[in-house]
Amino acid sequence: MYVIAGATGNVGSAAARTLIKAGKPVTVIVRSEEKARQWREEGAEAAVLDLTDAPALTRLLTGAVGAFLMVPPNFSVPDYLKASRELISSLATAVKDSGVEHTVLLSSVGAQHDSGTGPIVTVNWGEQALRPVGRNLTFVRAAYFLENWAPVLPVVLEHGVLPTFLAPDTPIDTIATADIGAFVADSLLNPAQGHRIRHVAGPVQYTPQDIASALSDLLGKPVPLAPAPAEDATAAFTGMGFPQQAAELYAEMYAGIANGRVAFNDDAPIEHGTTTPQDVLAPLLRSH
Repeated sequence: MYVIAGATGNVGSAAARTLIKAGKPVTVIVRSEEKARQWREEGAEAAVLDLTDAPALTRLLTGAVGAFLMVPPNFSVPDYLKASRELISSLATAVKDSGVEHTVLLSSVGAQHDSGTGPIVTVNWGEQALRPVGRNLTFVRAAYFLENWAPVLPVVLEHGVLPTFLAPDTPIDTIATADIGAFVADSLLNPAQGHRIRHVAGPVQYTPQDIASALSDLLGKPVPLAPAPAEDATAAFTGMGFPQQAAELYAEMYAGIANGRVAFNDDAPIEHGTTTPQDVLAPLLRSH
């Protein structure tokens, strides 16, 4: 049995469906019985539980061939970092006490650093917490999500410009969540013996201008960039309703991207997915 956390999100759902299509037994972790019913209709077992419930998670992982875990962001709480530490403690306890054979953790570009990376620091903590307790571990360090552009698509459609806190012409490693899910599933099907790190990105690096050009092609009209400095991100995110701490963390992340701290290790081999910005943006635009 493979256990998949985050099954209502993009990465977890892609990983779960890949395993189901491969004929593997899958149990997804969800937060509601409604979501559980939907997954059962797709051929999975489903467990309704909170990842902070270490005893329940331990019972679920006991006997599992492999598990996919993550540190999902919780922006509904004022102290995002405290909540993340509590969740990580639960994950580590469950991995240790269950003896699960192989654990895959969704990590991130920049996770090799313990500061200066904004919310990415939480997956650094996750890696450090799992290293001493996991029998076999894979850390999937993923590049900047292409889906991170989704929240500003309403601005594109209403005002015809693409806002960004990234440098317009600076290429960065970017990846679609469908590709991450495929790498997660592959990691589970081909488990690590010991500890390994997989650095995963899209076909090539993209600049914000590349994203604007892709949107221009999809919409059939020019979509100019509307860049803003990273230091403006805190005010922008608090204006969208984010707690102050979370907003400051995102500003730090954008600054880390700009100064090169949020990047892969210089000597890291990078595995590449195949999904392009157009592949991701087209259905996102249709959904608005």
